This record gives sequence, structure tokens and C-alpha cells, in this order.
Amino acid sequence: MSRTVVLTPAQVPAESKQTLDMFTKNIGFTPNMLAAFAQSPIAFNAWATLLSSLSKALDVKTRDSIGLAVSEVNGCNYCLTVHSFTAEHMAKLPADDIILARKGHASDPKRDAAVQFAQKVIQSRGQVSEGDLKAVRDAGYTDANIIEIVALVAMFSLTNFFNNVFDPETDFPAVVPAGSI
Repeated sequence: MSRTVVLTPAQVPAESKQTLDMFTKNIGFTPNMLAAFAQSPIAFNAWATLLSSLSKALDVKTRDSIGLAVSEVNGCNYCLTVHSFTAEHMAKLPADDIILARKGHASDPKRDAAVQFAQKVIQSRGQVSEGDLKAVRDAGYTDANIIEIVALVAMFSLTNFFNNVFDPETDFPAVVPAGSI
């Protein structure tokens, strides 16, 4: 049960309305997380701007795989349901690749390096080794790409933490619990 208010359309602050309406139009409904997050126009709009900017980073399969790996480490069931859904329907990742991403891997070698690196960033709170940097660089990622991976880890962590704190009701198809994969 949610530990905060999930706003109705009439309750959404004016400063959050345009952003929330855009998400609702693009998704086809208003996810509970977004309706709750919209309570703070400052945080909500900042996150939406970051999300929009980072949607141009890397490719959609790599972004969704990183989202799955980070959400698994952070234990965010809400985000795991969202990223599993988008990975399957938007990124067209097969179910086996979704499970691999949750475990910090990918079937594609270059994507695997990015996902492993993202998992190490979140697990170590950024205290990665020279070897970790070498591995992701050797896979073909530039330092600019590595910065994007770190930014994605931070952005996904923000929503993970928000959802872990406020626990909005999940409105995407359920996923297998972490201990079962």
C-alpha cells in the first residue's frame, strides 16, 4: 500500500501538470509512481528533464538493461516491473535478456560490458577499479559514454529510492521476485 498520496488529476500542482500530462499521453495512462512524484514539481520536473536528456544516451536496449540491473541491486520492485515491461515492449528484449540484465549481464558483448559496469557502479557506490574502467573502455565505450552510464545509474537510483520510500501500488505486470531469478 502506497505510503504517500497518489494524486488525482485535480490534485496535481499546476507546475507538474504539463509534464505529467505528457507522460500520460505517451504511456496511455498515468502510472501511480508519476502521480505520486508529481507532488513535488521541483523534483518531478528535474527528473523528467534528466530522463528526457538521457533518452538520447546509448541505445534503448542498453538503457533498459542498465535500468533493470540497477533496480535489481536497489531492490525496487516497482521499477523492475516498469523496466521489464519497457524492455520487452519498447526495446524488444527477449525474456532471457531481461533476466540476464537483472543479473547484471547481457547477451550482446558490448551491452554486457555496460550493464556489468553499471552494476559495479551501484554496488560500489562509484568506487570502481581501474580494471572496471578498462573493461568498459575495451568494449568500445568512450569516457563520454561512461559518464552517460553513471548518469543513468543515478537517474534509475532516484526512482528506485523514491519507489522504495513511498511504495506506490504497482500498475505494470508483476515480475518474478529477485530471489527467484
